[in-house]
Amino acid sequence: MNKIHIGILLRVLGILLCFEALFMFIPTIVAFVYNEPDRWAFLVSSIITLLVGGTMAYRLRNCRDVMGRRDGVLLGTSVWIIFALMGMLPFLCVNHSFTDAMFETISAITTTGASVYKDIDNLPHGILLWRSMLHWIGGIGMILFTVAVLPMLNHRGGMILLSTEVSGMGQYKLSPRISQTALRLWLCYFIFTAILFFLLYAGSMNVFDAVCHSLSTMATGGFSTHNESVGYFHSAYIEYVITLFTFIAGINFAVIYRTVMSEHQLLFRSEQVKWYTMIIVACTVVFTVGLFLQGTYPNIELSFRKALFQVCSVITSTGFSTDNTFEWGPFYTLVLLTLMFFGACAGSTSGGAKIDRMVILTKNARNEFHRVIHPNVIRPVLYNGKVLSHETVSRVLAFTIMYVIVWISGAVILALQGASMGEAVYGSLSALSNMGIGIGADAGGYYSDISYSAKWTLMALMVIGRLEIFTVIIIFMPLFWKKS
Repeated sequence: MNKIHIGILLRVLGILLCFEALFMFIPTIVAFVYNEPDRWAFLVSSIITLLVGGTMAYRLRNCRDVMGRRDGVLLGTSVWIIFALMGMLPFLCVNHSFTDAMFETISAITTTGASVYKDIDNLPHGILLWRSMLHWIGGIGMILFTVAVLPMLNHRGGMILLSTEVSGMGQYKLSPRISQTALRLWLCYFIFTAILFFLLYAGSMNVFDAVCHSLSTMATGGFSTHNESVGYFHSAYIEYVITLFTFIAGINFAVIYRTVMSEHQLLFRSEQVKWYTMIIVACTVVFTVGLFLQGTYPNIELSFRKALFQVCSVITSTGFSTDNTFEWGPFYTLVLLTLMFFGACAGSTSGGAKIDRMVILTKNARNEFHRVIHPNVIRPVLYNGKVLSHETVSRVLAFTIMYVIVWISGAVILALQGASMGEAVYGSLSALSNMGIGIGADAGGYYSDISYSAKWTLMALMVIGRLEIFTVIIIFMPLFWKKS
């Protein structure tokens, strides 16, 4: 195994910070337009970020090393830390503690949506916009854009970096060149965001609210501009539009692109999309009937709309809400907990263990039952019409086991820090699946009152969940750092 090329890693990180600084100038302009007190915080933060990134990129401009597998893994993890350290500067400059500023930034950039703010309605426009922009950057925007435009990210290094950001891309390559694949996915992401903005603006949202919610929705993040989240608008139109685009954001973007551009039947043939759709339909029907019969809502349309919105919001780990679902009853909470665990499709911006893995594990379990009766029969696991290797199935099983172990470990640590059993179990999974909704006192997603140690535990879970577990854990193993 070749050595790690620190020079090229720092150069790429420097270029990434320059991109982040350019993004940070947008809320800076907004803060100056509204003449708000955070305008100087944003201006100083963006300049500092640009100077740090520009210095790193310029000083290492002659570094021509080719990135390898370990370089891609290390970059895929370290970029979140560097981005968070620079991205938290505006929060830090407006009298936040380091922990709270870091928590808000990590939650935003991992598209989790948990917040330390209780009174969102009175936040400055610059802060509100920056939170949503961090969502969008942390979705698939920045990394895809970087892979598309940086020639030093060769095919192997670029593919490793891409896979750490958006799992499941290997099945649906859009071009032999990884940079072309990244560019097409980024354009798809951008176009859907733009379409959603115009649809929301056509409703009862003003320009600012439409921008923030379109960024948060396509990134499946969940940060809103109001305390009541989407429920603030009391609009069936807005709820249906956001529901539709959270559903779209939960589908593999490569599948969407290929369906639109060439293989028009691929969306309907994709096994992960079929399962994803069937699960949403089944849960929505059950929830609609149950909520209507128990009298939670006065008519069937309202029951259907609330059920569909919440099912799509949870399975895609978006976290928008129109009602407190904990008041629906324990049955609904447990079902939503299950949806939160598995999440939506691989290759989307959603969190969770991903439906693809659930399908593979279900099929493998069915084969194991068959072998009990017919032990000599060989039954392969078929997925999307292809036979999966034993190594692939084993990798899926290992990932799922690790996912559960990290979830339980996080819950135990939170319990040791004073959380109740329900808060620890639900909060750990919410952070790991990048959902962001808490339980009990933090049911609204606000985490201002928990201890600093609990916040750092949740931040670690957010990053681990966003980077598919193995990418983070492996860098702490001696095996990763050995030269051979």
